[in-house]
Amino acid sequence: MRTIAIVHAGLSNPSSSRKLGEAIAARVEQHLSTHNEQTTIYLIELKDLGHDLVDMLIDCTTPSKKLQEAIDKVTQADALIAVTPVFQASYSGLFKMFFDVLDPQSLIKVPVIIASNAGSLRHALVLEYAVRPLFAYLRAAIVPTAVLVTPSDKTPEYQSALDSRIDRAASELVSLLIPSDTTLD
Repeated sequence: MRTIAIVHAGLSNPSSSRKLGEAIAARVEQHLSTHNEQTTIYLIELKDLGHDLVDMLIDCTTPSKKLQEAIDKVTQADALIAVTPVFQASYSGLFKMFFDVLDPQSLIKVPVIIASNAGSLRHALVLEYAVRPLFAYLRAAIVPTAVLVTPSDKTPEYQSALDSRIDRAASELVSLLIPSDTTLD
Protein backbone atom coordinates (compact mmCIF):
# COMPACT_ATOMS: atom_id res chain seq x y z
CA MET A 1 0.00 0.00 0.00
CA ARG A 2 1.46 3.36 -1.07
CA THR A 3 0.42 6.59 0.61
CA ILE A 4 0.40 9.85 -1.30
CA ALA A 5 -0.16 13.17 0.45
CA ILE A 6 -1.54 16.11 -1.49
CA VAL A 7 -0.71 19.41 0.20
CA HIS A 8 -2.39 22.40 -1.37
CA ALA A 9 -2.74 26.04 -0.43
CA GLY A 10 -5.82 26.88 -2.45
CA LEU A 11 -8.30 29.16 -0.74
CA SER A 12 -11.63 28.61 -2.51
CA ASN A 13 -13.78 25.52 -2.16
CA PRO A 14 -12.98 23.56 -4.21
CA SER A 15 -9.91 25.41 -5.35
CA SER A 16 -8.03 25.09 -8.61
CA SER A 17 -5.03 23.94 -6.56
CA ARG A 18 -7.05 21.13 -5.01
CA LYS A 19 -8.40 20.07 -8.39
CA LEU A 20 -4.87 20.04 -9.83
CA GLY A 21 -3.55 18.01 -6.89
CA GLU A 22 -6.36 15.49 -7.25
CA ALA A 23 -5.80 15.21 -11.02
CA ILE A 24 -2.11 14.51 -10.47
CA ALA A 25 -2.88 12.01 -7.69
CA ALA A 26 -5.35 10.18 -9.93
CA ARG A 27 -2.64 9.79 -12.58
CA VAL A 28 -0.10 8.60 -9.98
CA GLU A 29 -2.66 6.10 -8.72
CA GLN A 30 -3.23 4.91 -12.29
CA HIS A 31 0.50 4.38 -12.86
CA LEU A 32 0.90 2.58 -9.52
CA SER A 33 -1.98 0.24 -10.36
CA THR A 34 0.00 -1.04 -13.36
CA HIS A 35 2.53 -2.28 -10.78
CA ASN A 36 -0.24 -3.92 -8.73
CA GLU A 37 0.19 -1.25 -6.05
CA GLN A 38 -2.78 0.05 -4.10
CA THR A 39 -2.84 3.68 -3.06
CA THR A 40 -4.19 5.75 -0.20
CA ILE A 41 -4.47 9.47 -0.89
CA TYR A 42 -4.41 12.03 1.93
CA LEU A 43 -5.64 15.53 1.14
CA ILE A 44 -4.16 18.30 3.29
CA GLU A 45 -6.04 21.59 2.80
CA LEU A 46 -3.83 24.27 4.28
CA LYS A 47 -6.62 26.86 4.42
CA ASP A 48 -8.12 24.78 7.23
CA LEU A 49 -4.83 24.97 9.15
CA GLY A 50 -4.05 28.68 8.78
CA HIS A 51 -4.85 29.69 12.36
CA ASP A 52 -3.01 26.67 13.75
CA LEU A 53 0.08 27.51 11.68
CA VAL A 54 0.11 31.14 12.78
CA ASP A 55 -0.40 30.20 16.44
CA MET A 56 2.46 27.70 16.30
CA LEU A 57 4.86 30.10 14.59
CA ILE A 58 4.05 33.14 16.72
CA ASP A 59 3.80 31.42 20.09
CA CYS A 60 6.57 28.87 19.40
CA THR A 61 4.27 26.18 20.74
CA THR A 62 3.72 22.59 19.79
CA PRO A 63 1.34 22.01 16.91
CA SER A 64 -2.38 21.68 17.54
CA LYS A 65 -3.83 18.18 17.22
CA LYS A 66 -5.25 19.02 13.79
CA LEU A 67 -1.93 20.42 12.56
CA GLN A 68 0.04 17.50 14.00
CA GLU A 69 -2.22 15.05 12.14
CA ALA A 70 -1.51 16.89 8.88
CA ILE A 71 2.23 16.97 9.58
CA ASP A 72 2.20 13.24 10.33
CA LYS A 73 0.33 12.40 7.12
CA VAL A 74 2.83 14.38 5.07
CA THR A 75 6.00 13.19 6.79
CA GLN A 76 4.89 9.54 6.82
CA ALA A 77 3.67 9.46 3.22
CA ASP A 78 5.56 7.56 0.56
CA ALA A 79 5.29 10.55 -1.79
CA LEU A 80 4.06 14.11 -1.85
CA ILE A 81 2.17 16.27 -4.33
CA ALA A 82 2.71 19.93 -3.38
CA VAL A 83 0.45 22.49 -5.05
CA THR A 84 0.40 26.24 -4.49
CA PRO A 85 -1.37 29.11 -6.15
CA VAL A 86 0.91 31.91 -7.29
CA PHE A 87 0.65 35.05 -5.14
CA GLN A 88 2.87 38.05 -5.91
CA ALA A 89 5.16 36.01 -8.18
CA SER A 90 5.86 33.24 -5.65
CA TYR A 91 4.23 30.51 -3.56
CA SER A 92 1.56 31.52 -1.08
CA GLY A 93 2.48 32.42 2.49
CA LEU A 94 0.21 29.66 3.76
CA PHE A 95 2.13 27.11 1.68
CA LYS A 96 5.48 28.35 3.01
CA MET A 97 4.27 28.42 6.63
CA PHE A 98 3.34 24.74 6.49
CA PHE A 99 6.75 23.68 5.23
CA ASP A 100 8.39 26.01 7.76
CA VAL A 101 6.91 24.02 10.66
CA LEU A 102 8.14 20.65 9.37
CA ASP A 103 11.29 19.14 10.77
CA PRO A 104 13.91 19.95 8.10
CA GLN A 105 14.92 16.27 8.06
CA SER A 106 11.38 14.95 7.52
CA LEU A 107 11.25 14.97 3.71
CA ILE A 108 14.72 13.66 2.90
CA LYS A 109 14.50 11.45 -0.21
CA VAL A 110 10.68 11.69 -0.31
CA PRO A 111 9.52 11.81 -3.94
CA VAL A 112 7.71 15.09 -4.65
CA ILE A 113 5.76 16.53 -7.56
CA ILE A 114 5.64 20.32 -7.46
CA ALA A 115 2.71 22.07 -9.11
CA SER A 116 1.11 25.46 -9.29
CA ASN A 117 -1.86 27.40 -10.59
CA ALA A 118 -0.99 30.78 -12.04
CA GLY A 119 -2.97 33.60 -13.59
CA SER A 120 -0.73 33.82 -16.64
CA LEU A 121 2.48 32.59 -18.22
CA ARG A 122 4.29 35.53 -16.59
CA HIS A 123 4.54 33.21 -13.57
CA ALA A 124 6.04 30.31 -15.53
CA LEU A 125 9.27 30.26 -13.52
CA VAL A 126 7.72 30.31 -10.03
CA LEU A 127 8.06 26.55 -9.68
CA GLU A 128 11.72 26.70 -10.68
CA TYR A 129 12.92 29.72 -8.69
CA ALA A 130 10.75 29.42 -5.57
CA VAL A 131 9.14 26.01 -5.07
CA ARG A 132 11.92 23.71 -6.33
CA PRO A 133 14.59 25.39 -4.13
CA LEU A 134 12.33 24.99 -1.08
CA PHE A 135 12.13 21.23 -1.59
CA ALA A 136 15.80 21.02 -2.57
CA TYR A 137 16.63 22.61 0.79
CA LEU A 138 14.47 19.95 2.47
CA ARG A 139 16.41 17.35 0.40
CA ALA A 140 13.29 15.84 -1.12
CA ALA A 141 13.51 13.85 -4.35
CA ILE A 142 11.81 16.32 -6.69
CA VAL A 143 10.66 14.90 -10.01
CA PRO A 144 12.07 16.72 -13.06
CA THR A 145 8.68 17.68 -14.49
CA ALA A 146 6.90 20.50 -12.67
CA VAL A 147 3.24 21.14 -13.48
CA LEU A 148 2.22 24.76 -14.00
CA VAL A 149 -1.38 25.46 -15.00
CA THR A 150 -2.60 28.75 -16.43
CA PRO A 151 -6.11 29.58 -17.66
CA SER A 152 -5.05 28.89 -21.26
CA ASP A 153 -4.10 25.31 -20.31
CA LYS A 154 -7.76 24.61 -19.59
CA THR A 155 -8.82 25.31 -23.17
CA PRO A 156 -9.36 22.50 -25.68
CA GLU A 157 -6.31 23.67 -27.62
CA TYR A 158 -3.90 23.16 -24.69
CA GLN A 159 -5.61 20.54 -22.50
CA SER A 160 -3.72 17.63 -24.08
CA ALA A 161 -0.37 19.32 -23.34
CA LEU A 162 -1.41 19.75 -19.70
CA ASP A 163 -2.52 16.12 -19.52
CA SER A 164 0.85 15.09 -20.96
CA ARG A 165 2.76 17.11 -18.32
CA ILE A 166 0.66 15.60 -15.53
CA ASP A 167 1.21 12.10 -16.91
CA ARG A 168 4.97 12.64 -17.24
CA ALA A 169 5.27 13.97 -13.67
CA ALA A 170 3.20 11.06 -12.35
CA SER A 171 5.33 8.55 -14.24
CA GLU A 172 8.52 10.13 -12.86
CA LEU A 173 7.15 9.94 -9.32
CA VAL A 174 6.25 6.28 -9.69
CA SER A 175 9.72 5.53 -11.06
CA LEU A 176 11.14 6.93 -7.82
CA LEU A 177 8.74 4.82 -5.75
CA ILE A 178 9.26 1.65 -7.77
CA PRO A 179 12.69 1.71 -9.39
CA SER A 180 13.06 -0.60 -12.36
CA ASP A 181 15.51 -3.44 -12.10
CA THR A 182 18.53 -2.42 -14.14
CA THR A 183 20.89 -5.13 -12.95
CA LEU A 184 22.54 -7.32 -15.56
CA ASP A 185 22.27 -11.09 -15.43
